[in-house]
Amino acid sequence: MRIGLLTDGGYPYATGESRLWCDRLVRGLAQHDFDVYALSRSAQQVEQGWIQLPPQVQRVRSAPLWAPEDDGYTYGRRDRRRFLGHFKELATAVCADGDDHREAFAEGLYGLADLARERGGLYAALRSEVAVRVLESACRAPGARRTVHAATVPDYLMFADELERTLRPLSLDWYGDDGLGTVDLCHAASGGSAALPGLLAKRFFGVPLLVTEYGVHLRAHFLSADGAELSAPVRALLAAFQRRLAAEVYAQASVITPGNAHARRWQEKCGADRARLRTVHPGMEADRFAAVGEGADSGDPHTLVWIGRIEPAKDLIALLHAFAEVRKAEPQARLRLFGAPVHGAEATTYLAHCKALAAQLFPDEAADAHAVGDNPVSFEEIGGPEAPELADAYATGGVVVLSSVVEGFPISLVEAMFCGRATVSTDVGAVVEVIGGTGLVVPPRNPRAFADACIALLRDPERRERLGAAARARALELFTIEQNLAAFRGIYLELISHSPVRREAVDEDGAPVPFGHPAEAHMQGRWTGRAAGPDSGPESGTASGTAADGRTTPGAGHHKAPRWADGPRTGQVAPAAADIPTPAKEARA
Repeated sequence: MRIGLLTDGGYPYATGESRLWCDRLVRGLAQHDFDVYALSRSAQQVEQGWIQLPPQVQRVRSAPLWAPEDDGYTYGRRDRRRFLGHFKELATAVCADGDDHREAFAEGLYGLADLARERGGLYAALRSEVAVRVLESACRAPGARRTVHAATVPDYLMFADELERTLRPLSLDWYGDDGLGTVDLCHAASGGSAALPGLLAKRFFGVPLLVTEYGVHLRAHFLSADGAELSAPVRALLAAFQRRLAAEVYAQASVITPGNAHARRWQEKCGADRARLRTVHPGMEADRFAAVGEGADSGDPHTLVWIGRIEPAKDLIALLHAFAEVRKAEPQARLRLFGAPVHGAEATTYLAHCKALAAQLFPDEAADAHAVGDNPVSFEEIGGPEAPELADAYATGGVVVLSSVVEGFPISLVEAMFCGRATVSTDVGAVVEVIGGTGLVVPPRNPRAFADACIALLRDPERRERLGAAARARALELFTIEQNLAAFRGIYLELISHSPVRREAVDEDGAPVPFGHPAEAHMQGRWTGRAAGPDSGPESGTASGTAADGRTTPGAGHHKAPRWADGPRTGQVAPAAADIPTPAKEARA
């Protein structure tokens, strides 16, 4: 089948958090063809180029969200009235308080999409004086959110600018017979703008939509909101828009695959139907850590290891205070912090603050009057002489620690589990789900509890070994690339079998093919005995195989699909029940 992979700031660009798992997905499912529709986030990202693509990627179409995209078209009187009506619906739904405006938001969104597809011109319209006046009226209307009442003209202009960038996928030329109209399934690698093309492909062509979120887009938006740059009304408007958009994406998606239970809870709070949620844990490269995990060396029994990005969310300050308590109980203990190269003023300042605190808490110590002093806390970079590879960093210690106050899916924790290391971590994000019973978990921002857990493991080598072995076994069962690919392989086949895309069959000259879709292919009822999927309804038949007029259809029950009841294309037969593998079971937390 042909998959339309929708990305935002990730694959196939050389940077982006979704780059790795998308590349593994495409390479692991080589039996499918992939068309990549990529949104880029910065000029720097574009300049770094794409990674090397496998042959199953048939084509890549990209569009920037950071550069102006004015098509030079301005609306006439009739089109201005259309825009005004649709934008009023969308703006009113965004500004209104409560959760009862999803239909109005959807009508406004799809109305703008229809207008952009027919006429273009959204860039100029969304930045026009008319749009600003509509926003002002919506913010001051009765029933609007209290926060947006205080918005001023600069706030309206700022929000209009951000809104135009977010809605830019509505104006792209991806929605045609040479674009998303040719794919069998749209797979959005995240929510938000990346899923917008999938929403339109479903509206225009009936293409089913699959949404994968390893980090919930709405949560990421809340965490990245910078109060120094945006006023309170603008932040409230953007948050409300993203919340409405997330609800619409979850409502239209045939299947939603969160990466963990923490993301799943966010999606459920935004209105996602539980019946459409399938937890699919991220697939990680276990072979990279096999030498450490299967080796006899369990690392320095007195050393704690921390690995991650240097940033305030990792709460290294609390970790250093906890280690001060550890040193009082275990004078031989050491703490090694391995981080990626630091970029940005905030991270640089935070690293300097951590180093200053470490120097204050742990003055250089010497064994005697003639020895050189040494600090028990060291700050190192991955790729340095002591740890040239990531696996070497995990191998240096007997216990791996994670002290975050904000965490989504803890990748470093899974890597430590692959290495067979006992862990001490804080109860944030998906930590408990990942660890299960194979490590110690303490409350965040509690250095005393964190220190007690570390001391307990440092003093008990048998417990460290037992927990490490259990952690590696759990990681190999739940978090490998193989389990990830098996889950998506099953979901792809399930979706395409339940939601075949109907298109006009044409020959090489573009003429209709006689009997390309025979009448029998449109008969009511199901051709297999499988239970109805998330998109089942009157068009897809019923589980009992009863037609609308009360007659029992030939395809009901146990019968397989006839070869002439083809699906999306001429010559493609609907899969028999025995040919459709059972979807991968949801990994238990």
